[in-house]
Amino acid sequence: MNCRLLKCKKYTMFCRLKVHDVLSARSYYIDKYEVTNALYQACVADRVCNPPINSGSFTRNSYYGNPLYNDYPVVYVNWNMAKAYCEWRGARLPTEAQWEKAARGADARTYPWGKGVNCQKANYQGRDNGCAGGTSKVGSYVNGVSPYGVYDMAGNVWEWVADWYSETYYQNSPSSNPFGPDLGQSRVLRGGSWNRSEYDSRASNRLKYGPDYNNFDIGFRCASEASP
Repeated sequence: MNCRLLKCKKYTMFCRLKVHDVLSARSYYIDKYEVTNALYQACVADRVCNPPINSGSFTRNSYYGNPLYNDYPVVYVNWNMAKAYCEWRGARLPTEAQWEKAARGADARTYPWGKGVNCQKANYQGRDNGCAGGTSKVGSYVNGVSPYGVYDMAGNVWEWVADWYSETYYQNSPSSNPFGPDLGQSRVLRGGSWNRSEYDSRASNRLKYGPDYNNFDIGFRCASEASP
């Protein structure tokens, strides 16, 4: 599961990862940041995406559509809404395996940066009543980037990934480029959130909800295949 950063594309906010062995022999792109309110709003304006279920956040009555929070992660989007946005952009949701690889690197680290967590590295619910007390601007935690320069893969908001959830799938999954079960009742979320503990923020942690579920602490990022 060796993975090497090739380059980051400044304007698309993608990081290109070269993946070998367990994941895939192909390269892929994954968003450097979580999808923001402003980026999602462009899809809504194009009449492809539906607006978030709630325009507020847990701590703010006015959030989505408020210019003050343009660069904060969009929330109150379910799996289907996240999928629609990524496809509108010519991308897709990352597979669970791709998401974890981008977060953990080649050495299976506990958190994207390694071991230990504090409020200088992630926006999570720490022992001192939390770090930010709500969502934070994407890319704020420069000390918490993954080995490939990807931000907020621990904390801030949970992130939808493409896979159906199975507790046992990865015990017997394909060794190359696993895409998850063919069927299921719940979709997978990764990464923890601003109101979850350090345990939930581990790069290996998994959460599941039905694809119609949405909440104030759920967002997403996109991925796409890269040309050889």
